[in-house]
Amino acid sequence: MSVKIRLQRHGKKGKPFYWIVAADARAKRDGKYLEKIGTYNPNVNPAEINLDVDGAVKWLQNGAQPTDTAKAILSYKGAMLKNHLVGGVRKGALTEEQAEAKFTAWLEEKAAKISAKEEGLSAAEADAKAKALAAEKAVNDARIEAAKPAVEEVAEEASEEVEAAAETIDEAAEKAAE
Repeated sequence: MSVKIRLQRHGKKGKPFYWIVAADARAKRDGKYLEKIGTYNPNVNPAEINLDVDGAVKWLQNGAQPTDTAKAILSYKGAMLKNHLVGGVRKGALTEEQAEAKFTAWLEEKAAKISAKEEGLSAAEADAKAKALAAEKAVNDARIEAAKPAVEEVAEEASEEVEAAAETIDEAAEKAAE
């Protein structure tokens, strides 16, 4: 039986959510699987990946073949590197401590890259909000400037009407006083 590490689609239409599973190659895409080794949510930026690295390495050591997308995810999370290092330990090229030190150094470097990307995304989002606010403020100021002459005209007409009404009242008061 050949085993594949692949993605199993869940979620609703237009909002995919994937399980990373080890499954028989003959099984349906969303069918029976041998073991769930993680999840992948591409709906957020950056994509959220939860992976049991040791479980993935176990399946890789037993001969499971990852699909292209699953291989990219396994590489991103370090499972392929750990598999490579375990192979080196088995052959005697490395000791267990050296392999673990290399893997932890790689994880720290990867975490630094991810945090830098998240900070860049949040800075870009804040910059976009600031630009949108400035553009909206400019539009509002332009509307206010465009409305000032009309408001002044209405104010002049209203003051003229008030003056005319006041004169009419004064005339009526004079007639009533006579």
